[in-house]
Amino acid sequence: MNLSRLESLVGNENIEKIKKLKILVLGLGGVGGYVVESLVRCGVSNITLVDGDTIKPSNINRQIIATSKNNNKYKTKEWKKRIKLINKDAIVNIINTHITDDNIEVLFSDNYDYIVDACDTSKVKVKLIKECHNKGIKLISSMGTANKLDATKLIITTLDKTESDPLARKLRQELSKEKELMKDVVVVTSTEKAINNKMLGSTAFVPAVAGLLITNYIILDITKNKLILNN
Repeated sequence: MNLSRLESLVGNENIEKIKKLKILVLGLGGVGGYVVESLVRCGVSNITLVDGDTIKPSNINRQIIATSKNNNKYKTKEWKKRIKLINKDAIVNIINTHITDDNIEVLFSDNYDYIVDACDTSKVKVKLIKECHNKGIKLISSMGTANKLDATKLIITTLDKTESDPLARKLRQELSKEKELMKDVVVVTSTEKAINNKMLGSTAFVPAVAGLLITNYIILDITKNKLILNN
């Protein structure tokens, strides 16, 4: 895979570091899909994909893997095919199951440099935060992107500093007795007030930008170009 354009920015030593990363992405929806796409195009060659869902017509407006031709196919399997078209040498592991707080240990059958949480279940998010903290694994967690319209309001910060995000608020309540832990949880969140719709509205661009910000954070972190977190 030709990474000369990225190498011109970060150098050969960092390219080799990126290639050696082992990353797990939990949730292959609007956010998680763009994380996977951008990580692979940055040279990440060992990636584990976790999702139990199949592709549905309603996914097409925001999920990069969804097309009119792969309806009802498993997201994990479709993503593995796509990744191999980008980098034929990539190691792609799939966990084709719905993760709950009861089976979350399946995520830790291997050692990862980073885990990206792009799932939408608060109980799983809380359990994942605690498990990654206990195991010393770097975690980046996506907060809510539904009912948001302004991608410029997305920021990288820590859980304790989130606002205007119902999902983040719920997590803070669950972790209210562990304030120090919340200071260490890196999240992508929107400062935009949610549009109050009767259904969960979504765009192509807000989840996409959230996913790209997560990859941005990882690449800056691994190359020691430290991102200043928003307060």
